[in-house]
Amino acid sequence: MDEQTAQLILLSAPEFSGASYLALLAELETSVRLLKAGHATWRAAGLSNRCCEYLSCTNFHHLEHARRWLESPNHHLLMMDDEHYPQLLRETVGAPLGLFVSGDPTSLNTPQLAMVGSRNPTPYGRQIAESFAKHLGQCGLSITSGLATGIDTASHRGALAGGGLTFAVCGTGLDIIYPRSSESLARDIEAQGALVSEFLPGTPPRKHHFPQRNRLISGLTLGTLVIEAAPESGSLITARLAGEQGREVFAVPGSIHSPMSKGCHELIRQGAKLVEQVQDILSELGSLAATLIPTPISDTSNVIDSKSISQVTLDKDYKILLDALAFEPLGVDQLVHRTGFPADAVTSMLLILELENRIESFPGGLYLRAR
Repeated sequence: MDEQTAQLILLSAPEFSGASYLALLAELETSVRLLKAGHATWRAAGLSNRCCEYLSCTNFHHLEHARRWLESPNHHLLMMDDEHYPQLLRETVGAPLGLFVSGDPTSLNTPQLAMVGSRNPTPYGRQIAESFAKHLGQCGLSITSGLATGIDTASHRGALAGGGLTFAVCGTGLDIIYPRSSESLARDIEAQGALVSEFLPGTPPRKHHFPQRNRLISGLTLGTLVIEAAPESGSLITARLAGEQGREVFAVPGSIHSPMSKGCHELIRQGAKLVEQVQDILSELGSLAATLIPTPISDTSNVIDSKSISQVTLDKDYKILLDALAFEPLGVDQLVHRTGFPADAVTSMLLILELENRIESFPGGLYLRAR
């Protein structure tokens, strides 16, 4: 039996923890010797009867698929004692015994920020996610998310567009891309970062895997940024786990009229850092920010890249809104009446225009076009 096969057996063993693995490995040195040690040694190390019975088996044909997957180029297995196993994750309670990686395993110890949010974001939320990910990547932070549709996808794409590293933590085996619509994105992430999973190749998507996956997203990262999240969403689970792991939690505020903002506003009430620009995140990360790669960022480009706003659909609406505003202070209701746009859309566009210094806000919910 080779070392990698022995590692796959240990990974698939029930009730076998990373702590038990490290303790036994310190004495026995290799996974092969650990498997040959026998019941007396296993029981002395505190392994359960169920675990010992499994390790005593001689038929492990069900692991053949995983072994073949690891034979392909750029496919890796990082056990907890591997030098490339992410240090931050290793420090968390219940860290997985091993990680399957498709891509560059050496990059997993770069400083990372998790970006999560709604699977059905508003155009404003999607734009914010892409812009933040792009500029944070240019500042030296790797962007980690879950490959889901919506904010996850926008965050990955923003990091890729900015030339930064991005990691997708999957709730399936890495031979199964979920959702299938993310197949092309997954290939891009493999080339500019990595796909990561604690599940053996061949593991299909199951509902309980995704909350389990969320603890890896928060555990790999210095902090978690939430952009648009409904109450009781998976994104809030990730934020809660980040807090429990002693990591920073950030949230982007949104319209008080949008249900997609309620989760972020609740996080802010609970103590999450309110984020309006990239520097809000970098300053909170303390001494790490000084080690990041500097990049010239203007006052507005670190919030919204105006050139990336759709020239076909959004610019026209912005011009209509600015024309309606003119140079007299108006409220949202008046602008809704003048433009015919929904209140949520007006509120989102006003925030973007304010961040771009195109308009100014005043007490009483009034806005004035910048002179």
